[in-house]
Amino acid sequence: MTEQHNLPPKYDSAAVEKGRYQYWVEGKFFEATGDPDKQPFTVMIPPPNVTGKLHIGHAWDTTLQDIITRMKRMQGYDVLYLPGMDHAGIATQARVEAKLREEGVSRYDLGREKFVEKAWEWKHIYADHIREQWENLGLGLDYSRERFTLDEGLSEAVKEVFVKLYEEGLIYRGEYIINWDPSTQTALSDIEVIHEEVPGHFYHMRYPLKDGSGYIEIATTRPETMLGDTAIAVHPKDERYQHLIGKKAILPIVGREIEIIADDYVDREFGSGAVKITPAHDPNDFEIGNRHNLERILVMNEDGTMNENAGKYQGLDRFECRKQIVKDLQEDGTLFKIEEHVHSVGHSERTGVVVEPYLSTQWFVKMKPLAEAAVNMQQDPEQKVNFVPERFEGTYLRWMENIRDWCISRQLWWGHRIPAWYHKETGEVYVGKEAPADIENWKQDEDVLDTWFSSALWPFSTLNWPDVENEDFTRYFPTDTLVTGYDIIFFWVARMIFQSKHFTGKRPFKDVLIHGLVRDSEGRKMSKSLNNGVDPMDVIEKYGADSLRYFLATGSSPGQDVRFQWEKVESTWNFINKIWNASRFVIMNLDGLTTESIDLKGQKNVADEWILTRLNETIAQVNRHSERYDYGEVGRYLYNFIWDDFCDWYIEMAKIPLYGEDEQAKLTTRSILVYVLDQILRMLHPFMPFVTEEIWQHIPHEGESITQASWPKVNEELTNEQAATEMKHLVDIIRSVRNIRAEVDTPMSKPVDLVIKANNEQIADELKNNQHYLEKFCHTGNLTIAVDAIAPDESMSAVVSGAELYLPLAGLIDYEKEIARLEAELVKLNKEVDRVQKKLNNESFVSKAPEKIVAAEKAKEQEYLEQREKVVNRLNELRK
Repeated sequence: MTEQHNLPPKYDSAAVEKGRYQYWVEGKFFEATGDPDKQPFTVMIPPPNVTGKLHIGHAWDTTLQDIITRMKRMQGYDVLYLPGMDHAGIATQARVEAKLREEGVSRYDLGREKFVEKAWEWKHIYADHIREQWENLGLGLDYSRERFTLDEGLSEAVKEVFVKLYEEGLIYRGEYIINWDPSTQTALSDIEVIHEEVPGHFYHMRYPLKDGSGYIEIATTRPETMLGDTAIAVHPKDERYQHLIGKKAILPIVGREIEIIADDYVDREFGSGAVKITPAHDPNDFEIGNRHNLERILVMNEDGTMNENAGKYQGLDRFECRKQIVKDLQEDGTLFKIEEHVHSVGHSERTGVVVEPYLSTQWFVKMKPLAEAAVNMQQDPEQKVNFVPERFEGTYLRWMENIRDWCISRQLWWGHRIPAWYHKETGEVYVGKEAPADIENWKQDEDVLDTWFSSALWPFSTLNWPDVENEDFTRYFPTDTLVTGYDIIFFWVARMIFQSKHFTGKRPFKDVLIHGLVRDSEGRKMSKSLNNGVDPMDVIEKYGADSLRYFLATGSSPGQDVRFQWEKVESTWNFINKIWNASRFVIMNLDGLTTESIDLKGQKNVADEWILTRLNETIAQVNRHSERYDYGEVGRYLYNFIWDDFCDWYIEMAKIPLYGEDEQAKLTTRSILVYVLDQILRMLHPFMPFVTEEIWQHIPHEGESITQASWPKVNEELTNEQAATEMKHLVDIIRSVRNIRAEVDTPMSKPVDLVIKANNEQIADELKNNQHYLEKFCHTGNLTIAVDAIAPDESMSAVVSGAELYLPLAGLIDYEKEIARLEAELVKLNKEVDRVQKKLNNESFVSKAPEKIVAAEKAKEQEYLEQREKVVNRLNELRK
């Protein structure tokens, strides 16, 4: 069905986008059908955290996914674009607790069960917000399959994975130094810690030897941890300390005897060459302590305050303790020097507080065998995950090859409860998907699993795994493309790969498209402190979702960051407005044309043949670059074709037959106009879904929605290279004449004489056959076209492909300016000749590039050489 009325005169993004999404969703245009005649194509949305609003990075990420899925749907695939959200353990719990604090309540006041109820309330509210934002962005999601990382099915998958890994000996419980967040009082994995260079101090101290023979000097950046020292270590080959190895020193303030030990870990060249060992508060000291069977003395509580082992400092905050202990050590002479020192300090990614290395009993995943299997999979071309750009595969492999065991337990209430129970009397550990039968004798582990543990299962748990016989899993897994930022390759991408390999035997996705970050106009990372963030909903309100989507998608090449600039979004809006106005022109001239009456077989003029040829070229380039996910290049080809070729040239040339008397010519022109517009809308649809649907509904079409329209294909029958060459000659001449008019300030309303000296008779005949275009668009008085045309005296000139142009503008020409112009043109042509010849002299290019590309470069070289020769000749004439 086609709406026959015209588009409104002015493009209004809000009016165009209003209600359109509901039309798509209610029409079930986005739902995967399971059609066995179609090849499945699956994209999983990286689940956003239910902690607040989506930011501009989410908008970019999901726009790219939506472009891919809309394009594949139009190409005939059975597309599943699966939506979902992540419970985001630490982040959500922190937000809920902050809200409770405002109400004067803590989670402990509520208890675990009531607190979890509050968290679920939060989830439902923010999930609605996120869905609304997905709607505003126009994401073609299959809501019938929406998932949440804490829903019942995913919980079953998580338990299945935990229990199997435990039974295989790949999950274990142990006492280790972990990264501890004193604010949320939970463990963090290594990649949840952000290291920042901060100013600090080296505190130099003397520990007295027990035998009274002197002191041994050490230095530390964290003097508060000395209360837990259990040894001093030196290198076994350090001659300065050979006589002290095995002796005892006295720990200042505490008075405890500690042994001086030898260990290869110690760097003889750093500081004094002697280091204090605190096994409960430093990961390296922990390993040394294991080798030497040292006691582990914990001197802090989980909230970052000092505990009973800190003696008189008990109850002080760790940093307050540092101040007090430094003062006391200075007073008793132990601390003899404080040195300024900039060092790397770990901060919690979620709360921003300084992370404390902390001795704790936690659950871990043994990573080496899982990582090795995933790395080995990259050697198999049929099974490997293809990173786009390829350089990110190296980033992934380096991390996987140096991976440490993964701490997966978190001291939270919001999340997947660890499926482990401890016998109340014997302490026996039971791990299982279900609670022990005699549950009254067991107590379940209080901790929950790291959020990334469940997120790592996302590509297959969302498809009802571990039921490997179900239709969705067998049809839509492995998935096809993951789109995500380079900042979570370690957090998420790597974990999905090794979990998928281990539990399904397959890669989770064929391709992973890595994009960068959205930065501000100055290239800075967006942050609250800089107040330079951009809310995508604000952009949509001002310029519409289509403008935002197109800008984000085409603003960079794969893997690169994009700078957000309001002017560029406005420029995109202007592009859409140009499309809108061109579409209005086409629709106004349909004259009742229907899909059945469209006729592309009638006699075509050169402009008709050219625009259809350029359409084919554009479709081919859009397809080529889309397959490589290079939407910046896709955007460039679309923009050039739509703005320059279709709007600025073809529509203007189409007015000649449209306003003429030849009815067959009118039908052909209308048919080509609406056919090309239709193909343009289809190619633009994945980028600009709203405005393309609106326009498409106004032109002859089949089917309910453009979302279901077939993707454009190259139609070789409509390609005419000769017409394209002829049109290039015409366009070059018209542009050159207009440029000359502008130089000498001659308005288009004033006719000018034009002499065209063609390179050969064929070009002369072509130009004569199409001289009505030259007469109209150059607004000529007398027009001469000949191979032997003579250049008039006192004329402006231009050299174009296939001809020389002369405009006799006596009294208007400035010879000095004309010489300067031609000299500038000569410089430009010299550069072009140099560039193309360097390319052709490059043996690697000539041998590796497709033959068609090399031939095109050779043709350019010949054309530039001919143009240069003509410019040189013209300069010589003017200088006589």
